[in-house]
Amino acid sequence: MNLKQSRRKDGRVYLTIEKAYRDERGRPRSKTVLSLGWLDVLEKQYDDPIAHFKEVARKMTEEEQANNKVTLQLDMNERLEPATDNEKNFGYAAILKIYHELGLYRFFRNKARHQNFKFNTNSIMTLLVISRLLSPGSKRKAFQEKDRYFERFDFTQADIYRALSHFSEISKECQRHMHTQIEEKYGRNTKTIYYDVTNFYFEIDHEDGFRRFGFEKNRRPDPIIQMGLAVDADGIPLHFDLFPGNTVDKQTFRPVIGEVRRNYDTGRIIVVADMGINTGDNIYYLLGGDKGTRFNGYVFSMSVRRGTKELKDYILSEEGYVDSNGKPATAECDFKMKSRRVAREINVTMKNGSKKKKTIYEKQVVFWGRKYAQQARSEREKVLKTALDLVANPKKYTKSTSSGPAKYVRNIVFDEKTGEILEGKEQLSLDIQRITEEEKYDGYYCIATSELDLADHEVIDIYRGLWQIEETFRITKGVLETRPVYVSLEDHINAHFLSCFIALTILRILQKKVGHMYPAERIVDCLKKITCSLEQENIYLFKYRSQISDAIGEALDIDFTRKRLRLGEIKKILAQAKK
Repeated sequence: MNLKQSRRKDGRVYLTIEKAYRDERGRPRSKTVLSLGWLDVLEKQYDDPIAHFKEVARKMTEEEQANNKVTLQLDMNERLEPATDNEKNFGYAAILKIYHELGLYRFFRNKARHQNFKFNTNSIMTLLVISRLLSPGSKRKAFQEKDRYFERFDFTQADIYRALSHFSEISKECQRHMHTQIEEKYGRNTKTIYYDVTNFYFEIDHEDGFRRFGFEKNRRPDPIIQMGLAVDADGIPLHFDLFPGNTVDKQTFRPVIGEVRRNYDTGRIIVVADMGINTGDNIYYLLGGDKGTRFNGYVFSMSVRRGTKELKDYILSEEGYVDSNGKPATAECDFKMKSRRVAREINVTMKNGSKKKKTIYEKQVVFWGRKYAQQARSEREKVLKTALDLVANPKKYTKSTSSGPAKYVRNIVFDEKTGEILEGKEQLSLDIQRITEEEKYDGYYCIATSELDLADHEVIDIYRGLWQIEETFRITKGVLETRPVYVSLEDHINAHFLSCFIALTILRILQKKVGHMYPAERIVDCLKKITCSLEQENIYLFKYRSQISDAIGEALDIDFTRKRLRLGEIKKILAQAKK
């Protein structure tokens, strides 16, 4: 409440007590709550009417705040102004809280201190991260929706694109900063690091130096880039790097893990990855080369079907298998495992480019699961159904549309230019011999590790943790809608993925704070629904509360249970989140 003095044309002053607020478009407004009268008349009743009624306004404010009750007068005939859209998101307070706990506001401000920017880089990154989680899309979309939040985003759309080059330059520093903060604030387990590679497509026709044609995971024909990602034992992202789309998975390993080893102060690590990373060069690199000590370790999967005859014979032999209770495995058991220690020769590329054989000592753990076998058979049956149709109707298919089923078809030949199936001298038929051979290994897995003293079940449990990075990629592509990428310059692409990396890390930390009780999709959906609309005179009405919002609020000390909040209270909560 404020005392207002209105001077009229004749010089007389009229006093009123007014209440300030903002309308649905955020414009400052005021409303008269008490008419007091002419100043010259009031001077006959009070020694100092101005001072007296200022005190009255102050007490009225205190009384209203103390009672926390407001009488709303609703005009049922009131109409919305043209183009009214006053819904605002408040769930982003949770994102803001973790963003500031990670000290990112300080990092971006410090990095911009000696730059000649006319915009606030921290403010831009804040918007990009919030938008990536709550309304993913292009940078243009993020800018257009900036008024859906209570923040003061004082920059232009062009400023966002200008800031991207700067973000790209400091990307690795930002990742290292986040690692340090996570380690200090939440604790981080980097003794075991999970590594995997995925790719992201661009809806363009031609490749360039960075966006190259390669093996796209979903078999799309678009140019792609490769991302190598390392996460810690809790599934929280640790470090990423980007590579041209034609880079094979195994070549991304040493640059990413090398960055972690050099600059993340992790000590000895055990890296877990799938068979695409299992090469002699990568193993030799982890073990420390010719230094003679196991600098770091690995838990890598090995291909069973492409394994040596000796390995296949060992896998299929029933000798040595035990069930999950450690008893000799029987035909009725649903799970069995065994292991052996072996000396294995690997091919290593030397500095001069030549290949040299090196002997390593590793433990190989083999296990079989009934449900895995059933799943493998079910998936093959679907492919074989298509393979049978391919044999009967080859003109319906091309090389790209038959890449899976074609391996089970004999005598198949493709036109090198068009990819069409050519008519050969011999008829197409199912490769029964191959199908029979593959069936033998349904449900079997083999894991190779440098950790010779780990129990078999520990090796299996460590390897199974690889699902966390697979889930991370699913979240990145699904929940965060990281693809398709709408920027084209290499530094802009790198900055785009930095903002996605920050958003993903915040989401994973939020999952950890609520005890991993809820999947990422439900947490994001919850934060999207925590919205409010201006009801009247600085009072915002909320209409969503759930078990998840209560859990998030409790974990972050943010009250998401109030049905109504004044604008001042909302700003106070947001200010508290930034401390």
